[in-house]
Amino acid sequence: MDPIEQPDILARFGQRIRHLRTEAGLSQEAFAARCGLDRTYLGGIERGERNVSLRNVEALANALILTVSELTKGL
Repeated sequence: MDPIEQPDILARFGQRIRHLRTEAGLSQEAFAARCGLDRTYLGGIERGERNVSLRNVEALANALILTVSELTKGL
């Protein structure tokens, strides 16, 4: 896919989070609790509506038992 045609980085990150969360068998609510984040905030991340801080990226990675670089791989 041409870089110009790729979805926005926030949308790609949100898709990756959703994929990894569902792969882990976690609901949004369970995953948000594991991350220490609000479920509605997590929903916004997954929809590509939130520009996530580095602290929250780290919390998401930790909850998935990944490094930040593993979480963001391919974005």
